[in-house]
Order: sequence, then C-alpha cells, then structure tokens
Amino acid sequence: MMALDILIIDDEADIRDLISDILKDEGFTSRVAANSTQAFNAISDKKPRAIILDIWLQGSDLDGLGILEIVKKQYPLMPIIVISGHGTIETAVNAIKMGAYDYLEKPFTHDKLMIVLKRACESAKLKRENIDLKSKVIDKTEFIGNTAITSKLKMEIEKVSPTSGRVMIHGAVGSGKELTARLMHKRSKRASGPFFIFNPTSMNPTKIHQELFGSDEKRNNQPLFDKRLSVLEAANNGTLYIDEVGDLPLGSQNKLLKFLKDQTLMKPDGQSVSLDVRIITSTTKDMKKEIANGRFGQDLYYRLNVIPLTIPQLAERKEDIPMLVEYFVKQLSKFSGLNEREFSEGAIAALQAYDWPGNVRQLRNIVEWTLIMNPLTQNSTGMIKSEMLPQDIISGSVNISKPNSNVDMMSMPLREAREVFERQYLTAQMNRFNNNISKTSTFVGMERSALHRKLKTLNIHASSKPEIDEFAELEA
Repeated sequence: MMALDILIIDDEADIRDLISDILKDEGFTSRVAANSTQAFNAISDKKPRAIILDIWLQGSDLDGLGILEIVKKQYPLMPIIVISGHGTIETAVNAIKMGAYDYLEKPFTHDKLMIVLKRACESAKLKRENIDLKSKVIDKTEFIGNTAITSKLKMEIEKVSPTSGRVMIHGAVGSGKELTARLMHKRSKRASGPFFIFNPTSMNPTKIHQELFGSDEKRNNQPLFDKRLSVLEAANNGTLYIDEVGDLPLGSQNKLLKFLKDQTLMKPDGQSVSLDVRIITSTTKDMKKEIANGRFGQDLYYRLNVIPLTIPQLAERKEDIPMLVEYFVKQLSKFSGLNEREFSEGAIAALQAYDWPGNVRQLRNIVEWTLIMNPLTQNSTGMIKSEMLPQDIISGSVNISKPNSNVDMMSMPLREAREVFERQYLTAQMNRFNNNISKTSTFVGMERSALHRKLKTLNIHASSKPEIDEFAELEA
C-alpha cells in the first residue's frame, strides 16, 4: 500500500525534523514547510493526505489559522491537525470551529500524535467513501417509467450517450435534467473519467469566470496554492455538465465559445492547455428568446445545442406515477429508514389527477412527506390512502371520492345527481390518463365510441394536451 503523504508546517526546524522522523518510523512520507508561502507551494505541487500545522509561525505572511482558513475553503475534506506550544483554550476552540480535525499542545508524545493522525486520515477516508457511495447510488438511478414518452426519451439517451456530441437538455425544474446528464456520462466511453456539475445561477460574474476557467489571483497578497484549478481542467477526460447554461454572463459565454472551437483553454497566467472534455448543458429557459433579447450568444447556442433533448414534464407522463411512487418508497425505506408502505388505488388516482408543477422532484418530496407524517401504528393497516396525502395535493386534484361540496346531490333527483357524479368521475379519469381515450375507456369499462358519446353528452372537453397515441410515438 502506498505510504500516505503528510505535510508538516512549522517554523522550528527541530520540530519539523522530529515529526518527520516519527512519521517515517510509522511508514508515512512527509514534506515540510516553514511558512505560508512554502506551504502553499507544497500543496500546489502535490495535495497531501493530511497536514500537521503549527499556529504560531515566525517570519510567515500568514499564521496557522490563516493557512487553515484558506486550505479548508479549497479542500474541505483535508484533515488538519493543529499544534502549538503557546496556545489557549480559545485558540483551540477557534481552530476546531474553522475545520481542524484536532488540536495538540506541545510537547506531545509519539503515541498521541500517531493516534490522532491515524484517526484523522481514517475519518477523511470514510467521508470520501461516503461521497463516492452516494454518487454511485445516483449513478445507478435510471429513468423510471414505461410510458411511450418515457420510452422514447430512454431510446434517445441510448443513442447519444456513446458519442462525444454536445447535448443541450431542455426541461422544467425537477424534471430530471441532471439525471439525464449522469446517465449519458455513465453510458459513454468516458464513464471511468470525472463527472463535474457546474451551476452558475447563484454566482457573480467574477466567481463564474474563476471557477469555469481558473484564476491565479492573489488573495490578500498571498499566493493561492492551487492557482484555482478550473472545472474545465478538473473534468478533463470526462464530462462537464453545465446546469442552467442560460445564466452564464456574456463574458464567460465568449470565452467558452473560444474553448469549444479547439478544446484549448487559455489560462490566466498565459499558458494554453489542450483538454478532452465532453460538455453537456441544460436549461429551463426559452433559449431562442434569450438569444433574441441579447442575453445569450447565437454561435454558442448552436455549438452547445448540437443534440437537443427535451425532458417531458411529469404531467405528460402521469401513468409513470405508480412506478415512481413504488421506487421512491423503496429508496426512502433503504436510505432513510422509513417503513415501506403501499399506496392505495385512490391515493395513486389522486396523485395522477394532480398537475405537478415541480415535476418528479416534487413527487418524491410528497412521497417522503406522506411516509413521515403517517407513521405505522398498531391500529393502521399500512396502506397509504388518499386522505393521508398533503392537503394541497388533494385540493389540487379532482377528488372523485369526495363529491363537489358546492353541489348538494341529496337535494337532486336521481338523474341529475347521476349526471353530476359522472361528470366529476369522467373528468378525473380523463385527467388521470392524460386525455388518453383508449386507456380511460379500458379503466372505466366502456367502449371507446360509447365514452366519446358520454363525454359529448356531459359537455366534457379534453384539456389543451392532445390525446397520446403510444404506438405513433414509439415509431417516431
């Protein structure tokens, strides 16, 4: 097993030599730095597995806490053990608050140092493995559903994934754009390479430029040890997914356009770097309007939108909802410890009758809320019923189990009451099956022609969404 590399930062040569000898005896390799400049240069050359850092550094531009702050911002998982011979409880507390793994007061024993160091390295290792595990769980996710529109999307993903073609994913918030990008990376020849996500939405223009293309600016006249490696460089030999690409400022758009022409990045220090990065973008915006309004470059749009993919909204594939609910219940049971429950037909019907402005993400949140707010008890059957759903879901659906409260059917003759019920019932079922006459007629037990006549008699008009012909879509 490769020896772990430890960086020792201390202004006293005797202390540096002593710790180096201890580490060597325990099978570690070490490097040393006497001040902040040497420390940043050492980290820039090679990122260590852990740092042993003295608080008080004579002849250094930054003290230990200053170094600690910068390092933790750049490498949050880096284990840092702070040491000092003149420290106070307040200093120790501040160091821990800033992200130090532990604080040791000089002089410390050989055993004490090694116990803390090994624990720090093990803790960082577990955190990295946890992040990797979560990433793998996400990567194993597939598009859930078997409706015609979902099957069509799956086929499109299968076709474009093995290529290096640039894809722009169009879709509403929560529809599954990031999942689509992950699936394409996972099924590409770059699957073993890095997958980076970059979202400029909450960043200012300067920050966007630095993150995307890199920076060697000095912060408080101190050299940044990694010269701000750009996400383009970090994604080399892999995939960079730019979410909400329409939010890129014009300056960053122009530099990205230059990069796309020859895959060469001109760094702030004047160096040019050739990269092999597949760029996948996504947007919730109408990009043609953004171009017309001068907010997005037309040339860049055409270079990024080589292969456009449109993710359907959940309202367009409501028949996938039962499969999605079952999948979310199993995932929440496995990773959140919630009891695995079955949703009744009435609950599924209510979910299918809702319009889902937040799409699949909203459905997942609703399933989680329902499981949390309706725990299993000795008197419960375990079945999730429609009345257990959030009130806004129930009120936003046509609830056929509870007739319209504005209509007093008890005061009506049987014929009129039946007409009111049939209108509510068929309206709900048509909405549930997304205006698909064939599936609605099958479910309610009527011939297609008879259902057409009944809808016309009850003056029920289909919504603006056209009836879906599954077979035509699959053949398209």
